[in-house]
Amino acid sequence: MKTGFYPKLAFDGIRKNRRMYVPFICTCIGMVMMFYIISYLHYSDTIASMNGGQIMRSTLNLGSIVVGIFSCIFLFYTNSFLIRRRKKEFGLYHILGMGKLNIARILFWETLLTAVISLVLGIGFGILFSKLAELAMARLTHAQIIYSMHISPDSILFTLTVFGCIFILLFFNTLRQVHFSNAITLVQSESVGEKPPKGNILLGLLGMICLAAAYYLAVTVADPVSALGMFFIAVILVIIGTYLIMIASSVLFCRLLQKNKRYYYKANHFVSISSMAYRMKRNGAGLASICILATMVLVMLSTTVSLYFGMDDVLSNRYPYQFNTTASYNSFDTMSDENTASIRKLASDAMDKYECTPSNVSDYRSACFYSYLIDNDFVCDTPFDSHSETANYLEGKMFYFVPLSDYNKMMGTNETLASDEALLFSTRDSAYNESTISFEHGMTYTIKKQIDKFRLDGNSMANISTTFVLIVPDIHAAVDAIAALPGNEKSVYFYWHYNFDTNLNRDDQILLANDLSSTISDFFTQSYKQNTGIMRCQFESRAANYEEFLADFGSLFYLAIVLSIVFLIAAVLIIYYKQISEGYEDQARFDIMQKVGMTKREIKKSINSQLLTVFFLPLVGAGIHLIFAFPMIRKILLLFNLTNLHLYTIVTLISFGAFALFYTIVYRITSNAYYHIVSGVSDSR
Repeated sequence: MKTGFYPKLAFDGIRKNRRMYVPFICTCIGMVMMFYIISYLHYSDTIASMNGGQIMRSTLNLGSIVVGIFSCIFLFYTNSFLIRRRKKEFGLYHILGMGKLNIARILFWETLLTAVISLVLGIGFGILFSKLAELAMARLTHAQIIYSMHISPDSILFTLTVFGCIFILLFFNTLRQVHFSNAITLVQSESVGEKPPKGNILLGLLGMICLAAAYYLAVTVADPVSALGMFFIAVILVIIGTYLIMIASSVLFCRLLQKNKRYYYKANHFVSISSMAYRMKRNGAGLASICILATMVLVMLSTTVSLYFGMDDVLSNRYPYQFNTTASYNSFDTMSDENTASIRKLASDAMDKYECTPSNVSDYRSACFYSYLIDNDFVCDTPFDSHSETANYLEGKMFYFVPLSDYNKMMGTNETLASDEALLFSTRDSAYNESTISFEHGMTYTIKKQIDKFRLDGNSMANISTTFVLIVPDIHAAVDAIAALPGNEKSVYFYWHYNFDTNLNRDDQILLANDLSSTISDFFTQSYKQNTGIMRCQFESRAANYEEFLADFGSLFYLAIVLSIVFLIAAVLIIYYKQISEGYEDQARFDIMQKVGMTKREIKKSINSQLLTVFFLPLVGAGIHLIFAFPMIRKILLLFNLTNLHLYTIVTLISFGAFALFYTIVYRITSNAYYHIVSGVSDSR
């Protein structure tokens, strides 16, 4: 045979099956383009030079891994539609005298042509839009950027390597399917009906159990730390449960509809229901995939949009004051008025330079230690001891003992406490409902009152574990009791907190923060050398950390947008191939029905019946997943100090509404292709 024979056959095969190949190639181009853009941003020196650039690069590196893995899985999935459609053609080649080696050569050239077109155009579009993507990211993070075009050789090589491997794997997978099939099997591949899977009830029950377990975890999760740990378990259960229910229960659903004679024996229901019942295993998997992708998009967008646009609330919660100073001492007694007055004087002198005075001042001492709640008793040593064998619930808590005198002075109150009484405050919506609080069955306090307001410092808000503040009448007695408990692992830390606000704008706050950070650092160095008892001194500014948070949430928001586009492309292609492949499978059935009197108008009604019966199930499923995930995701957002429930609710509703509209439009467009095939308007491939 001539050298160009196989490439010509490969090109003709792609051209004649363009209805199937063009969307696949466009998807490959889109995946390559997205991967190159993320990789380009990861390697970009411009991104690295931004404030928080290293954080953005780490986030983008994670994004490139996700897109690479997802591209491999999804292209394998969509390639299966192509192979199913082409098997009959390969069978005819085999009957006409071609050996499987010859067919392998055709497949090689088809894969090579697809790969070259996808990589060249994908990288080309990636280079074309890479600067636009860089500008968009700079816009989200409010960063300055240089308007110059740059091509990243590292990104090109990385993209070629990853997708080159994917196309090689696709080729060998296709080769495997053809090699282990004989000619008759290949020719009859399209006409072989798919039997409903066995054990539908058991699979459906297992799926319902998985979903029920996931929903239970999401709704009953106690606190943000537990929510973070349980989230991935819940996600896995939801994915398994969705696939099992969509595959198994959908078969039962079709059988129930067939038994309903008033519904089933109608022109607009009969064909669609009878055909769906015999391909529900594959159909259910496609619907489940769409449901999972929709849920992923909605969760990503709702969380990252809430974090990005709620960043001011996050910053205010993370840094309760514009300026936060925490000094650590080696004992409570070394927190002398002389030491603390020196830092106040430094702050006052620095503020005089900017002609401002402190307001909303928080000034108090505390003793801090870490503890674990075991059997309604707080254990101060590590959880991995004899206590943990009988523990009903185990989780770390941060405790602060604060003197009653400091609390009254700071809050302007006049509370009184007996020697065994305390006031209690807790963070992150965590409640302690007992009337007493005890430590290793020793020191016990009666909770006189739970207070809902206390001016914690930034360090406490940064801690992901729950923080309890105990206002006690005699802090020395409390500290001595904790220190006297047996166990070498116990540690009590002593802090002095000095926090305040000013009337300065953000730029002046940053300048003042730089001055304060420098002077306080020098003071700490001198005090440490003089052995005055100061162990460490930490200074934080809300304004100075604004750009870092912007980089964090901006990069997460950007990555969520990119991944959402990738997942939406995947969902669209699954819907399209589902319509096309089912259209060819149903073509003969509708042709018979037209010969016995079924009109094209009735065909459209049948298609709409299928839409209402099955196709909106993924959207409904995604909505249910989102409702049950709402409490868990809200608690996880508390770890980021996002407490604005109203914002998250509005963003979630808008995201779901926008996706529902998008989903409906996509279905309407792709259902036209299905209609053209089954009605005989156009029987070209």
